[in-house]
Amino acid sequence: MILTVTLNPLLERRLNFNSIKTGEINRANNKRFSAGGKGINVSRQLNKLGIANIALTFLGGNNGKILRRILNEEEIQFKAVNQKSETRAASIHFDESNSTLTTFMDINSEITSSEADDFLDQLKKMIPNSSMIIFSGSSPSEKINHIFAEGIKLANEYDKISILDSYGDHFEKCLSAKPMIIHTNKDEAEQFSGRILTSDQDFCDYLEYIYGKGIKISTVTNGSKSFFASKFGFKLKITPPKIETKDPIGSGDSFVAGLIYGFDNSLVFEETIRIAAAAGAANASTWQTAASEKDVILELAKKVDVESVGKKMKTLDDRPNY
Repeated sequence: MILTVTLNPLLERRLNFNSIKTGEINRANNKRFSAGGKGINVSRQLNKLGIANIALTFLGGNNGKILRRILNEEEIQFKAVNQKSETRAASIHFDESNSTLTTFMDINSEITSSEADDFLDQLKKMIPNSSMIIFSGSSPSEKINHIFAEGIKLANEYDKISILDSYGDHFEKCLSAKPMIIHTNKDEAEQFSGRILTSDQDFCDYLEYIYGKGIKISTVTNGSKSFFASKFGFKLKITPPKIETKDPIGSGDSFVAGLIYGFDNSLVFEETIRIAAAAGAANASTWQTAASEKDVILELAKKVDVESVGKKMKTLDDRPNY
C-alpha cells in the first residue's frame, strides 16, 4: 500500500464563464467542486494507474465535510485527522473565450499543537504498513513544520521508500531527514539553493549538490522543457513529449505518481522517468487534475527522450531497493 501525506488539503470550487469581464458582474454557466492538495492529487492519479494507496490529511469545518464527500465519490481511500479550523478553499475561474484559468487561494488553515500530535501519531501507525510514503505539498502552519521530517525519519527506520515533493520553510528540515527521493520544480530548486538554473550544467550542478546531501534519487522538472534526474550521482536529461498545453496544474503530482508506478513495478530508472514525464505531460494536456488514464500515459512514454549526462548508468544495477 502506498501512503500519501498532505498537510495542506484544498477544496476547489471551479466556475466556468463564457467570458470574464473585469469590473463587471460575471455569471457562471457551470460549477463543480473537486478535491485538491498535492498528496491527494497523487492519490487520484495512482488510482488511475491501478496502484493501491491511501491518503492521510487534515480536514475540518464545512469545507472539510464537502471534501470528505468528494473523496468518497472519487473513491480515494483516505484517513483524516480532525482540525477545528476550516479547511482552506480556492475559487478557480475558467474563461471559455480564451481558455484561461484564474485561481484565488484562501488563507491557510490554523493547526493546533494537539492536532499536530494526533497527525504524527496516526502517521506512526500507518508507515509500518506502507511500502512507500509520499510527503507532498506545503506546510500551512509553523506548528506542523516538523511532521514531514519526523515522517521521513520513521520511514528510514522501517526501511521504507520515502518521496519528498515539497517546498517552503520546512524543506531544509525535510532534506536533513534524508528522504530516498526528492522532486522539485525549477523555481523551487532555485529558491531553496539560491542558484539560478539556466544551462544544462547548472541543473547537473544542482543535482550534484543534492546528492552531496545524501539524497539517492532526485529530479528537477522545468514545465514542458527538458529536465534532469539523478540516481546515485548518475544523471539523465529528459525531454518530455510535445503536447498542446491546457492546464499544467497538478502535473508535478502526476509526475510523482508516475515515479511511484515505476518503482512499484520494479522498472529500471530510465523507464520509470519516462513514465513520470509522460504522466506530467498527459495531465497538462487536459483540464482535469491528476486524472489521466493509464493507457494514455504509457503511450506518451514512448515519445519521451532520455539521454545520459556524464557517467553512463548501469541498467542492470538500476532497480529500486525495497
